[in-house]
Amino acid sequence: MRKQFVFGVVAAIAVALLPAVSAAPSFADDSAFATCTDLASCGGMSALVKAAQAEGTLNITTVLRNWADYGDAVDAFQAAFGIHINDDNPDGGSSYEINSIKTAPAASQPDVIDFGASHVAEAAGAACPTDFTQCSASIFANYKVATWNDIPAAWKNVNGNWFGNYQGQIVIGYDAKLKKAPTKISDLKNPAYKKVVGIAGDPTGAQEALISVMAATVANGGTFDNVQKGVDFYHSLKTSGNLSGATADSTHIATGNPKVWLDYSFNALGTEQLGAQIGKTFKYVKPADAAVMGTPYLFAVNATAPHPAAARLWVEYLMSENKGHLAKDLAGDEAANVKAGTLDGAKLFNSLMGGQNIFQLGGAVPIEIAAMTKKKLLVASPSTIFVPSAGDKLTPTQPSVAQQATAIALLKTEWPKI
Repeated sequence: MRKQFVFGVVAAIAVALLPAVSAAPSFADDSAFATCTDLASCGGMSALVKAAQAEGTLNITTVLRNWADYGDAVDAFQAAFGIHINDDNPDGGSSYEINSIKTAPAASQPDVIDFGASHVAEAAGAACPTDFTQCSASIFANYKVATWNDIPAAWKNVNGNWFGNYQGQIVIGYDAKLKKAPTKISDLKNPAYKKVVGIAGDPTGAQEALISVMAATVANGGTFDNVQKGVDFYHSLKTSGNLSGATADSTHIATGNPKVWLDYSFNALGTEQLGAQIGKTFKYVKPADAAVMGTPYLFAVNATAPHPAAARLWVEYLMSENKGHLAKDLAGDEAANVKAGTLDGAKLFNSLMGGQNIFQLGGAVPIEIAAMTKKKLLVASPSTIFVPSAGDKLTPTQPSVAQQATAIALLKTEWPKI
């Protein structure tokens, strides 16, 4: 489950205009955008922007404003293109996103989902092959963004069925009023934390909770191959009375329970800002007994997206690498000027802060970070954000998708018993 907080980042960013994609002839109706597989086959960026504006709406789900700075991404997209974004169930998990595509009425299905890598098999309805990049789901469209070549091969389906976007490290968040500040995951057993330890949902359905259990496993001497020690750890917290009955989401954290929880590093700044807004101080620390990176989250375009052009424009935007404008930098009439034909959609797109840099501003690790660093396109990450660094005492490790699948299978049996 994801935690929702009011989020905003203020930074001075230089504008860099990248060359616009040459527009091919535009399509007469939406059907072409439901099947186009890359920007060229969609008619080019200007045609895609025009079609997305005609649709006027984008449906997303389980997207939080503080989560990897999605708030800035949503605001800039809406301001630049005039496309209204509907965000269903911001506190949902990966399983909810997949089920929304499978079961929601056609018009209210999400156009794009951002889900955990361990849930590709769930989307496919079958076990993934050994080569994870070959795993695909019929509920997803095949689409390759313009920056496709900058996505590491290990984190993209060979046909564009899904592709990685960003990742983060598991850290400990806590209320600064705790008499004893935690420094490691094993500290959560301290009797001082009676009834105030939280977890972000059910680890069989929420990726963040799953990786939290895997981090607890490592902290207790286990390995990614068998998360029983992580299950036992949470069972001990429940037995001792330390585990809160409240999920570690925005409402519960803001009201004071839980007071200590495992979280992704890219939520740190938003949580700290929440505290400032409500008169509380929340802090974060990298646990001294486990350094665990979550696998990258993945984008997938719904094969039956109600707004197929907006869906493709959204992923193009979030996977773009530009330095440029956030919503606060825009004049406010860009969307109208594009509709009127006085501002080219491709030129506007290339003037915006790219989504990969927005994730960077939120403290996430962009999937295209290596290519962006080489091209000198990466903006600075806020210094208060916890990201892997050369000064870390532990080297972060990352569970494979296969290890996560094994963990989920065990958790489906063992988690209800805690």
